[in-house]
Amino acid sequence: MSFNHFDDKGQAIMVDVSGKQPTLRTATAAATVAMRPETLAAVLEGRSAKGDVLGVARLAGIAAAKKTPDLIPLSHPLAIHHAAIEFETDAATGVVTVNATVRAFERTGVEMEAMTSAAVAALTIYDMCKGADKGISIGEIRLLFKEGGKSGTWQREEKR
Repeated sequence: MSFNHFDDKGQAIMVDVSGKQPTLRTATAAATVAMRPETLAAVLEGRSAKGDVLGVARLAGIAAAKKTPDLIPLSHPLAIHHAAIEFETDAATGVVTVNATVRAFERTGVEMEAMTSAAVAALTIYDMCKGADKGISIGEIRLLFKEGGKSGTWQREEKR
């Protein structure tokens, strides 16, 4: 296992990617938001006091992908070519799964952008619903898929 964000003196550095060839990079990440089923019903029926919860969370997640280097100190500023947020909802359990996909033609991957996007979208759902449901929790934030670059394609195995 190799950690490459350190120089030979153990000091943190931004990895030099200037010698790498740009390739199409894609990553998808997810975050889970759990709330009371009646809270999710209000969100899905447009009865949330703060408005279009999922619409605002979608915009927040897209903006977060573009702001990742401002939040994660050693990530590279990238020209994001695509960022999208999709939601899977389970009305019976009150669970929203946020899926964030980011794509760029770059020298380094977009995994951090996808994970930041999913996390901020989940936080936005929490923020917009916390007045109605104090028990909301944000669960596992995880990389689901990445493609491009020297390391190729990786996909998380489904839990059984």
